[in-house]
Amino acid sequence: MFRTALRNVLAHKARLLMTVLAVMLGVAFVSGTLVFTDTLSSAFRSQSAKSYDDVAVAVNMYPSDAEAQKTPGLSQAVVDRVGKLDGVASVSARVDGFAGVPDKDGKLIGVGWSNKGTNFAPGKDGKDRAYAFTAGAGPVEAGQIALDKDTADKGGYKVGDSVRVATNGPVKEYTLSGVFTTEDGAVNAGGSLILFDTPVAQKLYLKPGFFRDLTVTAAPGTDADKILTEVLKVVPKSATAQTGAALADQQAKDIESGLGNLNQVLLGFAGIALFVGVFLISNTFTMLVAQRTKELALMRAVGASRKQITRSVLAEAGLVGLVASAVGYALGVGLAAGLRSAMSAFDLKVPGGPLVLEATPVLAAFGVGVLITMLAAWLPGRRAAKIPPVAAMSSVHSTPSGKSLVVRNSIGAALTALGVVLIVLGAGQGGDEGRMLIAGGAFVTLIGVIVLIPFLSRPVIALIRPLFVSVFGVSGKLAGLNAVRNPRRTGATASALAIGLTLVTGLSVLGATVGSALDKMTVDQIKADYMITMASGESLSQEALTALEKAAGVTAVSPQQAGALKIKGDFASASGVTPGDVEKVLKLDVVTGSLGSLKDGKIAVAEKTATKRGLKVGDTVPVEYLDKAKAELTIGAVYKDSEFVSPVLIDHKTITAHEQRAYTPQIFVKTDGGASAANEKALAKALGDNPAISIMDEKDIRDTFGGQINLLLNIVYGLLAMALLIAILGVVNTLAMSVFERQQEIGMLRAIGLDRRRVKRMVRLEAVVISVFGAVVGIGLGAFLGWAIGETFADSLPGYSLVLPWDRIGLFLVLAALVGVLASLWPARSAARLNMLSAIKAE
Repeated sequence: MFRTALRNVLAHKARLLMTVLAVMLGVAFVSGTLVFTDTLSSAFRSQSAKSYDDVAVAVNMYPSDAEAQKTPGLSQAVVDRVGKLDGVASVSARVDGFAGVPDKDGKLIGVGWSNKGTNFAPGKDGKDRAYAFTAGAGPVEAGQIALDKDTADKGGYKVGDSVRVATNGPVKEYTLSGVFTTEDGAVNAGGSLILFDTPVAQKLYLKPGFFRDLTVTAAPGTDADKILTEVLKVVPKSATAQTGAALADQQAKDIESGLGNLNQVLLGFAGIALFVGVFLISNTFTMLVAQRTKELALMRAVGASRKQITRSVLAEAGLVGLVASAVGYALGVGLAAGLRSAMSAFDLKVPGGPLVLEATPVLAAFGVGVLITMLAAWLPGRRAAKIPPVAAMSSVHSTPSGKSLVVRNSIGAALTALGVVLIVLGAGQGGDEGRMLIAGGAFVTLIGVIVLIPFLSRPVIALIRPLFVSVFGVSGKLAGLNAVRNPRRTGATASALAIGLTLVTGLSVLGATVGSALDKMTVDQIKADYMITMASGESLSQEALTALEKAAGVTAVSPQQAGALKIKGDFASASGVTPGDVEKVLKLDVVTGSLGSLKDGKIAVAEKTATKRGLKVGDTVPVEYLDKAKAELTIGAVYKDSEFVSPVLIDHKTITAHEQRAYTPQIFVKTDGGASAANEKALAKALGDNPAISIMDEKDIRDTFGGQINLLLNIVYGLLAMALLIAILGVVNTLAMSVFERQQEIGMLRAIGLDRRRVKRMVRLEAVVISVFGAVVGIGLGAFLGWAIGETFADSLPGYSLVLPWDRIGLFLVLAALVGVLASLWPARSAARLNMLSAIKAE
């Protein structure tokens, strides 16, 4: 039987090609993901270990706001005491924060969050072991800086040049003293690193005389744990100390965790691709078995048992899966290497190291490829073994019994109904629990629709068929009839496309709905012409606010300054704003009172907070600020809750007076004449042409809130492309094998007058009918899931309402039809080229 299986595989090489391709693509996705993440993990672990090779102990200190008033970090005295401990060879102390430099066009080099500045910390030899200088030397004066080599190259900077440096304060010019290379994570993430003289860095990021962290190098033969014990005795209690080995291990675990999440996401999409591939494989073996029914019946007649027939089909599937897995693994290794190289295109650097080829990806590739193929082929093999020899010899095209179809349709309808109920319940419940219910319901519904899809094919295609008949005549009529001739085959082929489009449509509906709500929220609630932010996401300085208030053409300015205070003993987040201007830059609907009362030192409270705490206009409440200062404040207004401000509004000067470092993420600006190039230029000039400060008009603001959703959708579309490609291969394979199966019929059609052009059209239209049918099912189910998931976010999105992206849905239908046309090119050509006499004689 094994020889028979091998002979059958070799005899049907062309017809099994699409199955091989489907398995190969899915396996490549799985193995490529595993090899890629193994390689990244190994590279980052090696880099992490290398970074802490010479570190015996590392100490850092991030005090609470109350502690920071007295001790903001590690003092120079603490650093000196650590340096005098027994066994300590040297100590390097650091302080860091945001810093960036512009390119020749004045644009910030790197992506804000990964642009970093720190201090140059030379040892007794005048060198800082963390940096290798390729030109010049480290900064040793207040007016000097050093740049990492990549940033210097991008900006065209050389030693001795004057460089503008942006921090959270005003832009300043420094002289470039040196260029260096480093393994710092900020640079590897595509950002930049700037070294300042130590007193300058301390003044910029913390306080003169204080550091954020320090690293200790041990003398030869000294135990790191012993040094750690001694270090803990001299550093503040709020400081955290670890050995370099422990820190390296912790970073390695963090890397594993981060890459593990990426791994799960990518493997999830690989699983979708393989799930879609199951339908192609099952369809292929179902058709191969149907075409060999007489052959299998003869084998049964001469003594082959049912188990042997089933094992024969499974052996064929195993051989196909083995070949596909081997090629898929090789392709996956190439994919992993390509992904690592492609990361440089996004300015993301991966530490050097070999491609890691471990046993797990190999076992996963062959295990998944072979098992998926055999699993998909098991049902066709079992079905073939159950056909009685006499019945099989009498008819090549055995049709399923009415009883089996009734059972299948009943199971499909029950599963679909159960899934729909779970989805509706989840949509009504909302939150994370609701989304879990929807996820379970979506899975059950999808399985139910897949089981039920042969039954659905007849009524749905019956709706489409009149259009094809009226436009394409006989070819259209034949195509419609062929599409429903074998509902199971049509359903299995359409299922693959339906699964992909269910996910794509569901995400599109959800993205359009959430994006519309965010866009509406932005347009409805922001009256300002501009929103000012730091590219790094950090706080804007008080100097920036003062500069904007004095800028030409500015009519109103208000920060959205984050703060907090206790009202009647309970904490509440507060927004520091400019009284008199906040209502000009933000649309705040006042329920009672007046926002003008903020000028008189009163506060405004959001409606939900006021209701929850039993507050009303005119109430005087005891408050406590973060610095423990207490006061009695009067409520001057109650306003409807807004996404752009906190539940309490207060004069920003009050927040600043009670917080050492008030956080200001945004400043809203209204200008005379509205947004214009001249006004934007005036604002940029007032801010000192700071490349680290973003000046966003209405379009930029809308893109900021909605752009991330579109970016995420595009990434998901790209990852789902693999599943859709496999679905296309399924249409090609079904049509190709169907043409082979119907040679005699096509020959008869040619003999009675159907010319080659109309034969081609018939096959193409059949492909279009199947593809559009799958698209209609997928789009309908996807839209339903998109609505349900959107309902779980409704409470947290003001102005939420369902949005159906008809343009994208129309595009999906057009693309489905195009898929059918492209998939039919080879089968249609093969059908048209059949010799009618040879075809009529074909068995």
